[in-house]
Amino acid sequence: MAAQDIIFAGFGGQGILSMGKFLAYAGMDINMNVSWLPSYGPEMRGGTANCSVILSDDPVGSPIVVNPTSLVVMNRPSLDKFEKDLEPGGLLILDSDLIERQIERTDIDVIRIPAQTEADKIGSKQIANMVLLGALVAKTQIVSMEVLLQSLKDHGKEKFYEVNKKALEIGASYVK
Repeated sequence: MAAQDIIFAGFGGQGILSMGKFLAYAGMDINMNVSWLPSYGPEMRGGTANCSVILSDDPVGSPIVVNPTSLVVMNRPSLDKFEKDLEPGGLLILDSDLIERQIERTDIDVIRIPAQTEADKIGSKQIANMVLLGALVAKTQIVSMEVLLQSLKDHGKEKFYEVNKKALEIGASYVK
């Protein structure tokens, strides 16, 4: 499996760091080399938040991701900040409910998902992050959905498991 260097970005409170953490746990659970590096402004909730996640079969030299292979964004400032850094041929997944502007690049794969709308249908806009994570895993195949679900079971809160599972499956359906 090729390595993935991923940046998850959005506002604090959107579950940006959680998305990265669950993916990192999933990679660890199947013995991949993993790094998870959170970054957030002093404002926290409402401020910007992002995290870099690297999953690789090879040792990870540095946790810093400069040119991600995949980018998952949940707000316009994050798109503005990171779009130019995405590797040519890279994957951009965005919440189309929160980001209306057109993508400037033509050399990347773009998946637009109305994640807020989809999450709301399940019962909580707070799981929009999991909708996007489901699409990322389905598209990149960096870990299997089964491994990610097991990671959620082992490292997440049990009471949120079913709703998170549903959100991941909806996100994955946008890729198929």
